[in-house]
Amino acid sequence: MGQKRAAEATGAASAETKREIERKYEATGETRLPDLTRAKGVATVRPHGVTALDAVYYDTADLRLAADSLTLRRRTGGADAGWHLKFPVAAGVRDEIRAPLSDTLPRSLAGLLRSRVRTTPVHPVVRLRSRRDVHHLHAADGALLAEVSVDTVHAERLAGCSGRTAEWTEIEVELADDADPAVLDAVEKRLAKAGVVPSSAPSKLARALAETGAPAPAPPPPDDLHTAGTAVLAYVRRQADALVRLDPAVRRDLPDAVHRMRVACRRLRSTLRTYGKVLDRTVTDPLGAELRWLAGELGAARDLEVLDERLLAALDALPRDLVTGPAHRRLKAWAATHGAGSRRRALDALDSPRHLALLTRIDALLTDPPLLPAAHRDAREVLREAVLRDHRRLAHRVEHALALTPGPERDHALHDARKAAKRARYAAEAAAPVLGKPARRLVRRMKRLQDCLGDHQDSVVARAALADLAEQPATAGEPAFTWGVLYGREEAAAADRERELPDLWSRSFAPRFRAARGH
Repeated sequence: MGQKRAAEATGAASAETKREIERKYEATGETRLPDLTRAKGVATVRPHGVTALDAVYYDTADLRLAADSLTLRRRTGGADAGWHLKFPVAAGVRDEIRAPLSDTLPRSLAGLLRSRVRTTPVHPVVRLRSRRDVHHLHAADGALLAEVSVDTVHAERLAGCSGRTAEWTEIEVELADDADPAVLDAVEKRLAKAGVVPSSAPSKLARALAETGAPAPAPPPPDDLHTAGTAVLAYVRRQADALVRLDPAVRRDLPDAVHRMRVACRRLRSTLRTYGKVLDRTVTDPLGAELRWLAGELGAARDLEVLDERLLAALDALPRDLVTGPAHRRLKAWAATHGAGSRRRALDALDSPRHLALLTRIDALLTDPPLLPAAHRDAREVLREAVLRDHRRLAHRVEHALALTPGPERDHALHDARKAAKRARYAAEAAAPVLGKPARRLVRRMKRLQDCLGDHQDSVVARAALADLAEQPATAGEPAFTWGVLYGREEAAAADRERELPDLWSRSFAPRFRAARGH
């Protein structure tokens, strides 16, 4: 069952992944399934037998995984016996990563937990033994639509409140591979007419923890944003949470995960610098250096991917009569040579003691922040000053770059302006919950400016790569004409961005800030 299946590299071994889309409902021992052939799209309901399942759930002593809605279990019985690690995707949607049954936690799953558990061991916390009565729902053409199971569950607490037990019955409806999610709505309507209501518990583990004594830790209350210190720390905490959350996504090679994790590093580092009057930079600067290191280790693969996509798109856009020699093959070989080991480099960084030390230092910063006197001032006042200060810094860099003649010196100055635009954007993002609409407007303006300057810098990098690509055919006796054409086009693209910049900058002035409603 599930929406998709794939083999996924997760460190030392491979693990199977599936997208699990399901809904849970309350039931009792007397609950009987209604006639589900009356649900739209369901033609037949076929009994699939009764299975005994025995699952032991693992977590840290402080239930760190459960607090983040992750579940780790070792299950026997049924067709999918083994280790299962589930990550939440959306309400009722989880990615389940499976590894073969073994006595100890597989390394492929341990790596995915590392950012959350660090060096803390996981151990059994709950045992669930279930009697599962399974039914398959089929369409008129015989296609499997969903699996409906009635589970009678016995839960036993193994740690924390050891020995406590709970029992309940529930109904699970899980969507089949490639089936239309509308079938879940149709089945829910039939269940509702029979008096069956959705479960209040998001998972069996959550229910077991709640009913055997000590549930998973509740989410923290909303941040108080009235002082500069609490407002800045709220943004720092969001980026810290992103670093933890995206670590397993990078290991799983999920789309855009590396980029988003690197952006979280940059946002956090930039915030520590921008708000140096709130958080003591003698403490935060060493942390910023480590964030810069991590972003660099993550960025090697992403930068090459972006460059390769740009060059390939440009090559594909050329008329055929301008493509000479084995250009596509040459580009592919060049990308393979330059990208060798870049993903391994990112994974090695995540597995390093240096990365764990960085996460621990961020936790320490949030637990005992190095607050300066400005941290206790009104958030509106301090954050407004910081945002405007970063915008003035950006203005100086943009105006300096525009005063230079086109060439390498201006390219370098525009790159510096791009970095300043990012910093101004992140400063406004951090201030937006306090300063409201004007800060959000500035974020949009900085994003447009950053995109223009970013495309210009990408052109600079692309031209350097094209010059390298042009040298290789010459030594191999191949024509270099195509690379020269692409180089010229990149020069023209950079010139276009430089012509756009003055008008774009004239529309990027910082707005007048007022307090957000409620402050």
